[in-house]
Amino acid sequence: MEDNMIEGGIGMADDLINRACSESMKAHKLSGKHYLRSKIRGSPDVVFAFAGSWSVNEVFKHKSFGEEDIDLEMFRSMRSIGPNKTAQVNAAFAERYKILHKTLKIEVEKDRKKGKQIVFAGHSSGGPIAIFATLWFLENANQTEGDQIPFRCLTFGSPLTGDKIFGHAIKRENWSRNFTHFVMKHDIVPRILLAPVTHIEGELQKVLNIFKNYKPAIHPNDLLQAQVLFREVMKNASSVASYDASTLMGCPNMLLETLSTYIELSPYKPFGKYIFCSGNGKLVVVENSNAVLQMLFYSSQLDSEAQDVEIALKSLHEHMSYEKGLQESLTIKNLICLNHLQNLPLSSVGDTLNKDSTEMALSDLGLNARARLCLRAAGEFEDQKKKNESSIDKYEVTIAEGLKEIEAYQIECEGCNMNYYDTFKLQDNTIDFKANIKRIELSGIWDEIIDLVQNYELPDEFESRQNWIMLGTQFRQLVEPLDIANYYRHSKNESGTYMKKGRPRRYKFTQRWSEHASKTEFRSISSSSFWAEVEELPNKKFEVIKEKLEVETLEKALQKWQGEGKLGKHVFSDGSTVANLWKKLPEQHKSISCLAQYISH
Repeated sequence: MEDNMIEGGIGMADDLINRACSESMKAHKLSGKHYLRSKIRGSPDVVFAFAGSWSVNEVFKHKSFGEEDIDLEMFRSMRSIGPNKTAQVNAAFAERYKILHKTLKIEVEKDRKKGKQIVFAGHSSGGPIAIFATLWFLENANQTEGDQIPFRCLTFGSPLTGDKIFGHAIKRENWSRNFTHFVMKHDIVPRILLAPVTHIEGELQKVLNIFKNYKPAIHPNDLLQAQVLFREVMKNASSVASYDASTLMGCPNMLLETLSTYIELSPYKPFGKYIFCSGNGKLVVVENSNAVLQMLFYSSQLDSEAQDVEIALKSLHEHMSYEKGLQESLTIKNLICLNHLQNLPLSSVGDTLNKDSTEMALSDLGLNARARLCLRAAGEFEDQKKKNESSIDKYEVTIAEGLKEIEAYQIECEGCNMNYYDTFKLQDNTIDFKANIKRIELSGIWDEIIDLVQNYELPDEFESRQNWIMLGTQFRQLVEPLDIANYYRHSKNESGTYMKKGRPRRYKFTQRWSEHASKTEFRSISSSSFWAEVEELPNKKFEVIKEKLEVETLEKALQKWQGEGKLGKHVFSDGSTVANLWKKLPEQHKSISCLAQYISH
């Protein structure tokens, strides 16, 4: 592994980084404003730098770690699509962003109309505000921008902001490249949210007061508070890092598993590109979020108890020294990118003169053999995800061929003046048996894929791959009606309706993929699952379903899909399940129904 100045590098001009850092530090001194707007001379970039907060109440809003579900109305993409889990974020930071959102939106839109490139930046707790701003504008960006990056985010000593799903969603949307986080080796603030507020509240407030009125000379009493805070944060960071490392290595530590039931672990995880400042001019770039979490712990370790005071003091000074530290490091231009973590050396070998740049950077960050083992595990974990993806990519042809057979079955049924749902439900012919075998084969393949997605064992980008979204949609539309027919043929609805009790994940996941890609809301009735509704409605009193608009909703949906050519020729034919439902409806309703034109009386 060699020093690489291009691949995986910082990817932006030094002047922009220095200016963003400088403006972020200035933003702390604002009175009555939430952010600064600064134009960079001779550049299309405009920097919006956000002020931080020096109050514990504006860092921890509630609960042990102050987390809450993100507002999906503002940040629609911040969830896992298939499993349908909402990302959790720091509630206090999210609330602070909402307060300034409307004003910020107006200013940013003015600059965008002038063709400006927008950079959101923040130091300390201003960092999460910059993150939320960037996310909102990325979520609502003009998709015609192509590969251009219209919104960037730079943070300096920022606390963590969201959980695993937060980072997963950002990577899935291909937004990770928009976020760059700078972290000094001993800065305590990027690690603070790894500890619950109940353990650090008093000391944290005193340390925040130090930052608010920062002076290089630290009073001994203040230093004592910093020591206590540093110890408590790193103790919790140790638990989080150890638990994550055991998971990455596939050999969970039973003691940690037991302790995790009694000790609440921080939900927060890193995301985006992290650049660690070693303290002697080297900048170490890491984009693997699991590796970043390990480095946040291992890069700030004590070699001995005697270092306790020294490291605590550094943790304060480094948090307020980003401007000077980055100017020096960017001048030296000693950039090391950890691109292939699984190949990291486990120990320091040879004399200093013969060490390569990567080895020297690892040593400068204090990463011992155990730390390196954890980094390698993080690299191998991501590598295994890619191998899993390659393995299921081989199923594409098999799935496509299987769907052609189901489609041929559908066409053959139509040729016999029946829709394939009702034909399959009867199971009278050999072709029905063959279609059932193919249904089972395809379902098995998709269940394997869905298991990997559910367990996050595929690359985060997988659920946004257009080929799998299209294949999943085709599979759902062709095969789910057969699953529904099978469900009601065997009277499985006696233990619950298909939609509530019987619908497999393979259809829920693929439907959500399609809806997310097309930016539409979840539909309780889809063109593949409406058969279940048709089966259930006859079991309900007409007055009830009319009051709930269930019949009208279904009929309008069927009319729409018929117009789009998504339904077969004989869905409404005499004797079909849809036609049988129609016969049971009151004459007054049928006379005004939008389906009257399709069904013979």
